Amino acid sequence: CETTSNNFSHQLAILLIFVGLLLLNKVIDSNPEPFKPHFCQVLQLFSAVLQDHNNPTAVYYCILTLTVIIAYTGSEEMVRPLKECFMCVLIVALKHLIKDQASEAMEVLNELMESEVSIIVHHVADVVHFCLEVGSDITLGNLVRVKALSSIAFLIKLKSKTVLKQKLMNPILQAIFPILTAAPPPGEQDPEDNEDDSGDCTENDNPKHCAAQVGRNYVIIIDTMALHMPPEKLFQQLMPRIETCLVHENPYERKGGLMCLAVLAEGCADHIRTKMLSSVLQTVCCSLSDSDQVVRCAGLFALGQFSEHLQPEVSKYYADLMPLLLGYLSSLNQAKIGHVTKAFYALENFMENLGSDIEPYLPTLMDTMLSALNNTENFKIKELTVSAIGAIANAAKELLVPYFPPVIESLKGFLTTTTEDMRALQTQSFDTLSVLARTIGKDVFSPLAAECIHLGLNLTDTIDDPDLRRCTYSLYSAVSTVTPDCLTPHLTAITTVMLLALKSNEGITVKSQDKTFVLLDDDEDDKEQNVDADLTEDEVEMDVHDVAGFSVENSYIDEKEDACDALGEILVTCFVFLCYNIGVCPSTCTKFPHEDVRRAAFGAMGQFCRAQHKVWKENPTDDNHHALLKLLDIVLPCFVETIQTENERQVVMGVLESLNNVIKSCKEEVFINPLRLKEISFVIRDVLKKKTVCQDVGEDDADDEDQQAEYDAMLQEFAGEGIPLLAASVPAGNFAPFLDDLLPLIISKAKSSCTVADRSFAVGVIGEILQALVRVSGGREVAGRLSNRLLPVLVAGVKDGDPEVRNNSVFGLGCLAEAAGPIIVSDYPMMLSVFSNLLIKESDSRVIDNLCAALSRMIMSNVNAVPLEQVVPALLACLPLKEDLEENKTVFICLAMLYTHSPALVHCTAHLH
Repeated sequence: CETTSNNFSHQLAILLIFVGLLLLNKVIDSNPEPFKPHFCQVLQLFSAVLQDHNNPTAVYYCILTLTVIIAYTGSEEMVRPLKECFMCVLIVALKHLIKDQASEAMEVLNELMESEVSIIVHHVADVVHFCLEVGSDITLGNLVRVKALSSIAFLIKLKSKTVLKQKLMNPILQAIFPILTAAPPPGEQDPEDNEDDSGDCTENDNPKHCAAQVGRNYVIIIDTMALHMPPEKLFQQLMPRIETCLVHENPYERKGGLMCLAVLAEGCADHIRTKMLSSVLQTVCCSLSDSDQVVRCAGLFALGQFSEHLQPEVSKYYADLMPLLLGYLSSLNQAKIGHVTKAFYALENFMENLGSDIEPYLPTLMDTMLSALNNTENFKIKELTVSAIGAIANAAKELLVPYFPPVIESLKGFLTTTTEDMRALQTQSFDTLSVLARTIGKDVFSPLAAECIHLGLNLTDTIDDPDLRRCTYSLYSAVSTVTPDCLTPHLTAITTVMLLALKSNEGITVKSQDKTFVLLDDDEDDKEQNVDADLTEDEVEMDVHDVAGFSVENSYIDEKEDACDALGEILVTCFVFLCYNIGVCPSTCTKFPHEDVRRAAFGAMGQFCRAQHKVWKENPTDDNHHALLKLLDIVLPCFVETIQTENERQVVMGVLESLNNVIKSCKEEVFINPLRLKEISFVIRDVLKKKTVCQDVGEDDADDEDQQAEYDAMLQEFAGEGIPLLAASVPAGNFAPFLDDLLPLIISKAKSSCTVADRSFAVGVIGEILQALVRVSGGREVAGRLSNRLLPVLVAGVKDGDPEVRNNSVFGLGCLAEAAGPIIVSDYPMMLSVFSNLLIKESDSRVIDNLCAALSRMIMSNVNAVPLEQVVPALLACLPLKEDLEENKTVFICLAMLYTHSPALVHCTAHLH
């Protein structure tokens, strides 16, 4: 009896501990604010509980509560009571939960990484090794393995500099490559590699999907590295492994190598384009004729990725690639759906950028497409074919006119269907119809415009489907670019539907922190179950801390994104501003949990400003001007704040692009508020200095300032492109103090140790700044003052080994001559000598075109300072311009001036005709 009593007391004590921790979890989760003063004591308690490995349920609820506290505070102060060994204790605790509840408990690692607290910095290696151990353990469930691999990708995204500094790239690659390239166990093949011939099964219905997801998460880690690490450092360790895989006899090794190459294309595009494009394309082409379908599928995916991200250089290989792709299309009905899908993916991405080079292949392509639409019974094949016709139209444009009638005839049956099994084909038909509206020509499409609008409105009235509504939004905006008058009578109905989509909470699900739990139950499914509830209108304003998170169905995300894009374009093209309050709905989407919707919302807000500016310019009343200024006062501070505080780079790039477009359109109206110039200049400076939230700045940045991820460089390019726009919008004297602050940040990227992309960007921005100074008051004085700093940078760029850098530098020198005028006449002999030496050996047509324009600008600015007898014949010998035809205006203005100044010289030139 005494033994039984002791056991009962022990069990009761465990139960009381569990109930206490469970209660603590619930009350802190429901309302953390009142507990904030007690977080220190709670964390000290957790340090002890986490070491009680015999009580896993208590450890589990302890970690869940810790996750809530970290997510709520995210502050350094919160972790002060924790000892240095806390992370080790936490990881050991997670290991003890690994078989049961680790998937959800591991969320604490992501919260610690995102919170910026220092306690995790010294334990990044421990976290990585733990996650690699879990992800590589094939005895564990797929859910927890995917979670572990996702945590590694999340860490690389947030702390790539730390990963590099602690030399963790090699251990990560060493751990993931054997699994990435291994043949899957029997019965767990990726559905895309091993499917039935019917093509009727969907990925989500397939029980193999979860196992395939584990392998894909290894590829995602490579993709994340490419997006967030300097290409030079990544390729140094990655390429030897890829090269080994590509020549391996095991097809899954070859597949793994190709998949790695494919996902590198987006994040390391410049590196691949400039250093290895020919060799990797040759590798991919060889893979398309591999004896194993697993390898051919991976090769098609890689070619699709290259075609999407390595433009325009990859299109130059069309003579080699198009026959290969057309070969795949010749057996549409015999191939498996997954294989055909990848073939279409590669074909579409490649064709879209061919332009007029598609003409020789157009008869074969369209015969194949129309035959597939008319003869195949497979809806998936029809859907892929309709999508491909859209890609062909993007390239061919008016060349597609002879095929337009049979294409439209085929699409009509798909567009008007009401059956659910054809819904995907119907929505794709709407997408392709939108492409045709934009590309086929106004005269050809205009007769169909009114019918398209009525069709879209009728379908959205009768069918409640977010994908279908999304496609009609794109169609409306496409029609607005062709015949805006046709859209005007229906604007109220169309925009009402779009605004309702933006306001709607349909498809948004709240993930409650409440769990369905059973005391001391070992069933993993019950312990990981979320209680989900549809979000109602009354819950929109709820505190985000009341929920674990939000999930949004992809269809509704896409609908909101396209609604924002379409609203903005329709308002600009239809030249109306329906209602000032229309901007409220997109602005609410700027806080949406999905980054694509936020990006689109900011884009729409920018387009609203441009639309209202058009309205004011067309009808310059005080009311219209006041409406514009009021809108700018709302939108621009929102842009500036988002650039500084947004976590996602893609969103910040979108905001910077929208900001640049607003400045370009509205010009001086943006800066009527005297503080606006300072605010925008400072936020550009912050991006160039990597001081915004979305930029990962490590302690060792000073040592590697010339090496960064390409997407980080792209973010800075978006910011830098705003500098010439500022220079063009205000008097030069007003902008000069800010330009002095920004210019060194641009010049630093022109060093020979920087990447080609950085050098090209730097000298290009300098040239555009100088060009802007030509047109504003006080520009000549500012350009003259800057000439001593800029001239050496541009002259060095003319001697660069990359043609794009040379091209931008030549352009910059011409703009410097035009902007500074007589102030730099003393430098003309040196500049002409540089140009003369360049002309002797230059073979790039665009560089020669810009050289002609630069000489023309020098002549027009200081005709008496140029030895015309030598320069004019050399100039005319290079005409006509071959590629940069926009500079024809500059050249012919110069020639017209020479007719007046030196008619004899011009007339005696043999090349004038």
